[in-house]
Amino acid sequence: MDNSTEGTQFLLLGLTHATELQIPLFIMFTLIYLINVVGNLGMMVLIFLDSRLHTTMYFFLSNLSLVDFCYSTAVTPKVMAGLLIGDKVISYNACATQMFFFVAFATVENYLLASMAYDRYVAVCKPLHYTTIMTTGVCAPLAIGSYICGFLNASFHVGDIFSLSLCNSNLIHHFFCDVPAVMALSCSGKHIGEVVLVFMSSFNALFALLVILISYVFIFITILKMQSARGHQKALSTCASHLTAVSIFYVTVIFMYLQPSSSHCMDTDKMAAVFYSMVILMLNPVVYSLRNKEVKCAFKKVVEKANFSIGLAI
Repeated sequence: MDNSTEGTQFLLLGLTHATELQIPLFIMFTLIYLINVVGNLGMMVLIFLDSRLHTTMYFFLSNLSLVDFCYSTAVTPKVMAGLLIGDKVISYNACATQMFFFVAFATVENYLLASMAYDRYVAVCKPLHYTTIMTTGVCAPLAIGSYICGFLNASFHVGDIFSLSLCNSNLIHHFFCDVPAVMALSCSGKHIGEVVLVFMSSFNALFALLVILISYVFIFITILKMQSARGHQKALSTCASHLTAVSIFYVTVIFMYLQPSSSHCMDTDKMAAVFYSMVILMLNPVVYSLRNKEVKCAFKKVVEKANFSIGLAI
């Protein structure tokens, strides 16, 4: 198979060959995607509409919601089409594009979570200086830098993978063009590709994780020094949602990418991929809304306004 030919196509083997599971899986993934879209776009709209949420924390949260929506959209619609109408063929260019956006937004989320950890550190450890430290001049570069790192990382990965000779087969043992699954098709230079993959993934994940860990070490030290139980509770509630999102995200990333391809089991990888490419992205807005009083109050306010407008219209 000549990977320089634009007409080259891959065949995604999908999650399962069992035909009786196709429709149930389609329904499940459709529900997950709808919750993802409504949850993440709804969170963005809610933050935009409520002036009380125009703060640094919600600025990062709105960006996280945007990234989660794009991250999921890079994968889920193609999976749904494969389950519903059996469209499992993907062109060479479409595969490279899907991989690019998936890796890009996953990396952006990685750095946004680190930026949010720094924001929580300032909020808990330096509350009196929070507004002077976390200014627009600080937050905007952190967010923009996250996107730049994401798209640069995706460029490295896609350039590395698709420069290899992909001649073993055109069958991708996955339900989307994930990096390890496409790399498995290489018949030459795979070792170098693996080294680049592990190095880049390790650097991005471990650097961001180091920032998060250092931030939370200082946060927990500050919490331990607090005298009042109310202070403990407030500080912990400030960080609880972010800690939950971080734990879920990094457990799956480390499991999936920080191991050589010889250690990969395709069936296990597929199950992990369902979790990190769909389920986690659906859970983030749920986690942040259920554990955040300000978000719940803003949502209640929007619902009351909507009911009032409907009442007037009737």
